[in-house]
Amino acid sequence: MANTPEKYFVHQPVVVKVQTKNPDLIPLYATEGAAGADLRADLIEPMVIPKQSSRLVPTGLFLEIPAGYEVQVRPRSGLALKHLVTVLNSPGTIDSDYRGEVMVILMNHSENEFSVLPGMRIAQVVVAPVVRAQFVLADSLATSERAAGGFGHTGLA
Repeated sequence: MANTPEKYFVHQPVVVKVQTKNPDLIPLYATEGAAGADLRADLIEPMVIPKQSSRLVPTGLFLEIPAGYEVQVRPRSGLALKHLVTVLNSPGTIDSDYRGEVMVILMNHSENEFSVLPGMRIAQVVVAPVVRAQFVLADSLATSERAAGGFGHTGLA
């Protein structure tokens, strides 16, 4: 993507260093306002994901993410809507100290096999700041209106 209009963003771009044997695999933003950059499958031949199954898909990318940031791997809405194929552990987290190849767990929820083609856009990545917590053992917790209600306790409507 060429120049990104400043109207879309409030922060300067974060530099994520990429190593790959194929520059065509470097993540790209499809539109000027896109939050996620597309990840592509680094395959020589199609990879079949059987119905109701998952596969680990290589991207051919190795990242150096700045300290204080993470990269989140998220599904592509078109794959999910049209083929029922999604990122299984969504969002997947790539920590700043990870230097291995970025891999994507794709899950085929459909009743048909799905073929991942070489260079296919399979997921998207979003760079996000990391806030670390200090977990402190407490004797009690403050009360709240919600209390222990969860898992749909507020209804569907």
